[in-house]
Amino acid sequence: MYTEMEPWAQATAGLMLLALVAIVSRFIAQGVLFHFVRLWRSRLPMGWAHILLHDHVLLRIAKIVPSVVVQLGIHWVQHLPAGPLTAIRNAAAAFTIYHVLRAFTALLSEMNEAHERHDGPKATQSRSIKSYVQLGKLLAYGLASLLIVATLMDRSPLLLLSGLGAMSAVLMLVFKDTIMSFVAGVQLSSNDMLRVGDWMEMPQVGADGFVVDIALNTVKVQNWDKTITTIPTWKLMSESFKNWRGMFDAGGRRILRAMHLDAATVHLLTAEERSALAGIELLKNYWNERDGLLAQPESAEHAIPTLAIAPDMVTNLAAFKAYAYAYLLAHPRIAKGPGMFLLARTLEPSPTGIPLQLFCYTNTTVWVEYEGIQGEIFDHLIGTMPLFGLSLYQRSSDHSNRQIVQALSHDDVARP
Repeated sequence: MYTEMEPWAQATAGLMLLALVAIVSRFIAQGVLFHFVRLWRSRLPMGWAHILLHDHVLLRIAKIVPSVVVQLGIHWVQHLPAGPLTAIRNAAAAFTIYHVLRAFTALLSEMNEAHERHDGPKATQSRSIKSYVQLGKLLAYGLASLLIVATLMDRSPLLLLSGLGAMSAVLMLVFKDTIMSFVAGVQLSSNDMLRVGDWMEMPQVGADGFVVDIALNTVKVQNWDKTITTIPTWKLMSESFKNWRGMFDAGGRRILRAMHLDAATVHLLTAEERSALAGIELLKNYWNERDGLLAQPESAEHAIPTLAIAPDMVTNLAAFKAYAYAYLLAHPRIAKGPGMFLLARTLEPSPTGIPLQLFCYTNTTVWVEYEGIQGEIFDHLIGTMPLFGLSLYQRSSDHSNRQIVQALSHDDVARP
């Protein structure tokens, strides 16, 4: 019956049969891949095999089969003219290239997701590979587009490549930022300058927060107000930025703050004041060390003549500074490890008083705990200040000046 049909009818029937076989072959290939590959994958340890044989990748591979069947079977269709045969064969080849591209990009996506989930093979999981994945996809799209166009035109890809050579200057201009960003991304990754999760600060672009994404062209930073700042990747190599990762790795957060003391309250301690301060436990080492230095004979080898003064010649500021240092040294939340400097010092006097600066590190990097520890320390020192006869500098306001004037005027009226 088939041989008795007209040539055009035989060609049409052959094409319909080929299309049916191509559609059925896709589902057969999908079922075979999912059955046998899943069974094999379940017996393998976690690693590259689970990524390469992911269901999404297998589904893309199964979609390659119909176009391959059409390419191979189109020659078996009888009475099909040469023009339509070539067109269908080239179209099927173009679809094959397209589905191969989709399978390859799906594989790259699964590799990136597995890396972010820490499910992939042993690698530096803290470093993002998203920029490399995006570059691989970009190159794959470019190569696939070139092959598809060459296939549809039934020309050699080398002819198109020779034409692209003349357009290289234009392509370099169009993809300038992409090329610069890729080079910057390689340098950032190879030198371990920035990772996802790092707290970075770049005031010139308004970025101050944690890095949430490192891509080929951009780096996204979530600021403290929950806004997102997008920075071109190449900008991170052309301008400076601050990475706070070292603070988290060290395990300590720095406290650097000064209290401005009223210079008018600084004086030499009297015998009564020193006797009252002698009962403070944190100052016992200070008094013992000072008395020991003052007791050295003048002929001693390591005598310090500048301290050969009367024992009562001690200022309340020196005693309070020693107390602040001893308090920090005894505080359980202040770090005392290597590199964790601890200092209490007076800075140059200014119109706002004498700054007493504390320099130390907390034993935690959690911001809320850090602020609590810092507030506790300064609350205690401010509350202890009157015991030493000191007070904070506070600039007088118009209201306080009026109160003083009113108090003086009332005193003059009440005076006989």
